[in-house]
Amino acid sequence: MEDSLSIFEKIARRAYKFTDAVPTDEQHQHPFSQRNIHESIELVAIKLFNDGHYSQASFEAFKFVDNEIQIASNSSDSGFKLMMSVLGGEVPNVCLTPMKNTSDKDEQKGYQFLFAGSILAIRNPRAHDVLVKDDIDLCLDHLALASFLMRKLRQFYG
Repeated sequence: MEDSLSIFEKIARRAYKFTDAVPTDEQHQHPFSQRNIHESIELVAIKLFNDGHYSQASFEAFKFVDNEIQIASNSSDSGFKLMMSVLGGEVPNVCLTPMKNTSDKDEQKGYQFLFAGSILAIRNPRAHDVLVKDDIDLCLDHLALASFLMRKLRQFYG
């Protein structure tokens, strides 16, 4: 049984649906606006988030990131294997830096590990264990990371 605070939080998060009022300051903005969540991440996660399904919202965001890397790389792999193969190597299939000097190559390697690590640490546990329960702040942190990764990908793959 859910505790009363959790039930209240779900009701409060849906209250905006029953009013015509427009938020006038940052404090009353949706958390996605406050965190500047990438529009593509918002599309896949906002309904789940608003309904209090925070773990599922995180999962869907990183599933989307995985799919976007598949598209950019034209690969049928997924997950950790995908990230390590297409973002790594001397000439990566998906380049997120100009790859002109050592600094660019180091940065590319860093992105390879950020993408691969986020799949292992965030997407996979939520894909394989229905008991993973995230709170609102953890979910927003996950969505902010997914947004950061999507912005980097879009910088090079529109």
